[in-house]
Amino acid sequence: MNNKFHITKESNLLLTSNNLPLIIYNSARLEGINTTYPDTKTILEGINVSSLKLDEINCILNLRDAWNYVLSNIDEEVDLDFICKVNFFVSRNESLEWGALRNGKVGINGVDYIPEIPQKNIIIKNIKEILEQGSITEKTLNLMLYLMRSQIFWDGNKRTSMIIANKILISNGCGIITIKEENIREFNILLTEYYNTNNKNKIIKFLYDKCIFGMEFNQ
Repeated sequence: MNNKFHITKESNLLLTSNNLPLIIYNSARLEGINTTYPDTKTILEGINVSSLKLDEINCILNLRDAWNYVLSNIDEEVDLDFICKVNFFVSRNESLEWGALRNGKVGINGVDYIPEIPQKNIIIKNIKEILEQGSITEKTLNLMLYLMRSQIFWDGNKRTSMIIANKILISNGCGIITIKEENIREFNILLTEYYNTNNKNKIIKFLYDKCIFGMEFNQ
């Protein structure tokens, strides 16, 4: 799999900053939060929106803080410690424990697959192996899907995984990944299939074709 975009890290950071409210809005909608783009921007500007519940507002603010952490540490190595720090912000005050590996069983709504309780040494080994194979885009998508399916945290796994994927793409000038509202249903169908079968071919193609964005220049 070739990288879809080839831009400088500085250009990628600018692209991200210009689109961050939309990226956070897309992430919130993916979580089923009934927000609008203007309401999301209002919350990010520090103003509460009365039509949203407190936990929905908190989710948006947590996404903001997780993104701020990543963009402030864009050159840091992606390892389990870094992933845990991102989850700390993503799922703060939302789950049994945030920023730490899940130590009990969980199920995933709508799927038969039951993820194993994560073992730190195995997670570290798998992350390292994934990040050693393929192009930047290929290893990024593989890592994102692995983290989602493994459910290594009590909550916020999709959000954490997608922010980590963006961190890798941005720091290497390979664009940004976000699930647009019109693509959420297709993503959820393919993600459910991936969870149940562990076959990622369809969802990888979907993510590559429809969910990675960047800057294109005339030659």
